[in-house]
Amino acid sequence: MAHIRPTPHLRVVPQLRPRHRISIAGSTLFIMGATFASTLLGFLREVVSARYYGTRWEMDTFLAAATIPTILFGVFNGALVSALVPTFSEYLAHRKEEEAWRLASTVLNMLAIVLTTCAVVGFFTARWYVPIIAHGFPAPQMAVAIKMTRWLMPSIVAVSLSGVLSAMLNAYHRFRAAALVGVAVNTVTILCVVLLAHGMGIFALVLGTALGLTAQLLVQVPSFLSIGRYRPIIDLRHPGLPKIWVLLGPIIVGSAAGQLALFFDRFFASTLAPGYIAGMNYATKLVNFPQQIFAAAIATVIFPLLAAQFARENRRGVARSVVTGLRLVNFITIPSVCALIVLAHPMIQALFERGTFQAGATDLTASLLPYAAIGLIALAANVVLTRCCFACRETLWPVTVSVVTVVINVLLSMIWLPSLGARGLLLANSLSQSMQAVLLLLVIARLVTGIDWGVLLISTGKVVLSSLAMLAALGWIGALGVTPEASL
Repeated sequence: MAHIRPTPHLRVVPQLRPRHRISIAGSTLFIMGATFASTLLGFLREVVSARYYGTRWEMDTFLAAATIPTILFGVFNGALVSALVPTFSEYLAHRKEEEAWRLASTVLNMLAIVLTTCAVVGFFTARWYVPIIAHGFPAPQMAVAIKMTRWLMPSIVAVSLSGVLSAMLNAYHRFRAAALVGVAVNTVTILCVVLLAHGMGIFALVLGTALGLTAQLLVQVPSFLSIGRYRPIIDLRHPGLPKIWVLLGPIIVGSAAGQLALFFDRFFASTLAPGYIAGMNYATKLVNFPQQIFAAAIATVIFPLLAAQFARENRRGVARSVVTGLRLVNFITIPSVCALIVLAHPMIQALFERGTFQAGATDLTASLLPYAAIGLIALAANVVLTRCCFACRETLWPVTVSVVTVVINVLLSMIWLPSLGARGLLLANSLSQSMQAVLLLLVIARLVTGIDWGVLLISTGKVVLSSLAMLAALGWIGALGVTPEASL
């Protein structure tokens, strides 16, 4: 379809004019740099948690208690961001900032009311739903999990609003404040654990998490107020709301389906020996390190750019953006998978083995890491592909794919849990993520015409060959008797 230029009376807002547009690669590098410190602090938070709590039952309990707040955040934040940004960007692209902010204010205020209600209900009903998640816990551990859940529940209001504010800042290409929110949450959490762990035990981590998530919202408020015209209103007659409702329903279903994978992970893992939930968490966090720095940065830049391109019917630009995003993802994740598998034990040992996290915890976590790592490429690609679909206002197929892959994940988990234990759960996650990536690629191929698949395949092949060369070099070094452990 030919590119349709805006009519004269629908001027483009300044930040979307060509001279102000930021390239995907350039913006991605900026966000990567801005978020690198946040991600390192996130790793330091995990290192500190491992130092004080290791893979003991208290850490298992904390992770189980955080399940429902995490699910609620994932559903509300992911759905609203994916539904609001395309409509918000459309108003901005046509110089209708007043209407855009009236819509945004309405959505934010409604979200705050709904989330506060959920937090209150979740606080008082924790004794009924926590035993479902952690059904394998003994009674004393279950009581601790219920108490932790109640401490964490109010934070879903702050963290969900924070996600929406980040998305709106990104729509204005104001990436700095949104990219640095991790500094706040991780710094507060680390300080609470270091200063209070000896007196409060595991509840120092619970308190630090709750306060850190609140700080994550507060650090964005000044930037948010500086770009817009927020109002304490709810305009149910705003013409943009029906567009959001159309997108929101399917996206909520898809987000909920995706979060169910976490629910079933904790549900199945609660029947395993103490330490496995924590070990799975540490392995997953290590796998998420390249995903959080690179893939999330790519998706953050691509989403508002694609939404604006689609609003202008610039299909050629959409196709180029999709290919660029996937090339960047493959460039980072393919060698990362190789390194995580080959260097699993020395990585875990170097990062976590201190304090309460002893050699046994290292062996347990290192044995799980390869099963989580093989899904990294698909995990990162899915972040970009899903955002591409939502930016193009395609919600039905991504939701359908998400539901199908969750069903596959649960079935594989049930099959492999008796024989493989936690390894089976992680392997099921990785394979279901890979299936989701394949299906989403098929959706993108139907949705976006003009994608240069040849360029994508050639660049992917080059990265694969380079990664194989890296593995050969590691094998040669090992043959010389220089082990990865010694090198680290």
